[in-house]
Amino acid sequence: MMRRILSYRPDAFITALIATIVVASFLPCRGVGQQIFEWLSTAAIALLFFLQGARLPRETVVAGITHWRLHLTILASTFIFFPIVGVIFHTAFPNLLSRPLWLGILFVCTLPSTVQSSIAFTSIGRGNVPAAICSATASNIFGILITPLLVGVVLRLHGGISASSIWKIVAELLVPFCLGQLLRPFIGAWAQRNKKMLSLTDRGSVLLVVYTAFSEAVVQGLWHQIPLEGLAMILVVDAVILAIVLLATTYGSRLLGFNHEDEVAIVFCGSKKSLATGVPMAKVLFPSATVGVTVLPLMIFHQMQLMVCAVLARRYARRFEQTALADSLDHGPHARPIPRDPAAS
Repeated sequence: MMRRILSYRPDAFITALIATIVVASFLPCRGVGQQIFEWLSTAAIALLFFLQGARLPRETVVAGITHWRLHLTILASTFIFFPIVGVIFHTAFPNLLSRPLWLGILFVCTLPSTVQSSIAFTSIGRGNVPAAICSATASNIFGILITPLLVGVVLRLHGGISASSIWKIVAELLVPFCLGQLLRPFIGAWAQRNKKMLSLTDRGSVLLVVYTAFSEAVVQGLWHQIPLEGLAMILVVDAVILAIVLLATTYGSRLLGFNHEDEVAIVFCGSKKSLATGVPMAKVLFPSATVGVTVLPLMIFHQMQLMVCAVLARRYARRFEQTALADSLDHGPHARPIPRDPAAS
């Protein structure tokens, strides 16, 4: 297992994120340039959510909605269990991290699940892919509304968020998303044909927001505020929270009587947090000076969840193949003979 973790290589997007942080650390935008990038990142966020609305097939949600027990389990893990774990952790160890870093950790716990990686790992692990598509998609739809509300509740110990932040969420995220859904009959086919190009647009939007946020944070003295010990503690806290949620989704799904396919979907959809959704939301919800620090735990958590879930997906796949092989030997055309009970003679 350790060999697989060490052999894991980050994807191109993670590499681009790291490169963006490096560039922002040495060449942050300032003055008029910063204002221009702020405007561009706001426009990029609106475009990102508009395209999400345009590409989202409504049939996907309708088709999977009948498996309500699975969907409720995943949503409960994402929007109830995660925040509870984060709040308990913060209450137990309030001095483990600085206030801005705890803000980032608690923000991670309120975010919706990823879509692409949740579905990909569910597929690799031989899980219920249609249910994963439905649940991950629903998580992101609900997250546009639920995450700001959770942030207001969970972060009340940090002074909460203002009503203007909620209106910014509506104006910059929800309205573009709904507009994309309304225009889907006209541009949906075009969006499906140009998935690769639009994927680059999505990722470019996130990179632009990260650069703008980290530029502001670097100008405010980000790397003087977070020593190496602080980064190490972020790794520890992220790892503990991820481990708790993975254990809870694994054994919880078994206790609830879900089969292998559903368990895989619950584990991979219920333990993920979306970087693509979280970074734009952080820019809308929090002051510009704190966004860079706030999203740092999220970026570390995102990379960590990909590495761990890559290993888990392969383990699930091997378990599925071993079970399928055993079933074929027991029930197939060349099944092993069942030993006869001598007492029956």
